[in-house]
Amino acid sequence: MAESFDIIIIGAGIAGASVAAELSGTASVAILEMESAPGYHTTGRSAAMFVPSYGPPVFRALTRASEAFFRAPPDGFSGTPVMLPRGELLLAGPGDEALVEDARAMGLSDISLDDAKRLIPPLKTQVLTAALLDARAEDLDVDVLHQGFLKSFRHNAGKVICDAEADSLTYQAGCWRVETRQGRFNAPVVVNAAGAWADVIARRAGVDVIGIQPKRRSAVLLPVPADWEIAQWPLVFGARGDFYFRPVGGELMLSPADDTPVEPHDAWADDMLIAEAVEQFQNCMDFEVTRIGRTWGGLRTFAPDGDPVVGFDDNAEGFFWLAGQGGYGIQTSPALARTAASLVQGHGIPSDIAEEGVSPQQLSPQRFRQWP
Repeated sequence: MAESFDIIIIGAGIAGASVAAELSGTASVAILEMESAPGYHTTGRSAAMFVPSYGPPVFRALTRASEAFFRAPPDGFSGTPVMLPRGELLLAGPGDEALVEDARAMGLSDISLDDAKRLIPPLKTQVLTAALLDARAEDLDVDVLHQGFLKSFRHNAGKVICDAEADSLTYQAGCWRVETRQGRFNAPVVVNAAGAWADVIARRAGVDVIGIQPKRRSAVLLPVPADWEIAQWPLVFGARGDFYFRPVGGELMLSPADDTPVEPHDAWADDMLIAEAVEQFQNCMDFEVTRIGRTWGGLRTFAPDGDPVVGFDDNAEGFFWLAGQGGYGIQTSPALARTAASLVQGHGIPSDIAEEGVSPQQLSPQRFRQWP
């Protein structure tokens, strides 16, 4: 026997969980998750930060609109802070002058190389030409944030069904019918928040795909000497965007910042790129890496123009896209969830988000339907 809801959300990652929390206050909502637990893929593998200078303009606007939520979540959302101070340090070398100017334009401030070394004592300042700091960058506790949204959703009588991959979706008589191994679920509205699998879900629903492209990002944990006091180190980026590192639980998480196009899958790290990132790390740090810890990979998904896709598909009644968050899905999740929920309910962009410069046209899936 089928279960019926007002809205079905495909995917229980940060996108699905956050919009579900928003919608469930006024509608009956179910989340269908193909894995055995929410957040298995991208969300559960993220070490995210709140970086207002990060990303294309629409993502920066959504990040600004999310800041108030991070600083003061709703009562009962979590027992611990969502956001904690961290900072971001950008390192530049010979030939990076144009990149330094771009960073300044984004709001990063020059600091002396001596000050950079005080922040990161093992730094090889002799190989650097400049260092810039973004003190606005802060840590986001991804698990606290994700679980907070799910807690809010369940408090509103929302239902999460795991091991429930949407094998087929059909629309008939004003209702979507979603077949899963856990049974059939019906709703007039389906929200496609399936991350790397967003086009797969569209295809199964008979909806034209957009061209959502998953891209793999690799990461590794580096054990460091016991006398290194790394807890307060900032996130450190190479100006060319070819590596970054930051403290995570007493070790350093290092990434080659790769964006390798792949098919949706259970991602793993690219060992060659990890080796290149280790070399970059050693070039700027007075430390020889003799062993590495756990490696992993995650998938970030991008629309063809790099902006998020949020809105109803005009060619498929009741089919709503919430996809293409790239590497910005965590730090934009409160604003993106409120935007998506408002559009699902037939309203416009929330006024405070519109004031940041976000318009329905920027987000609408119809922008791709007009392409030749």
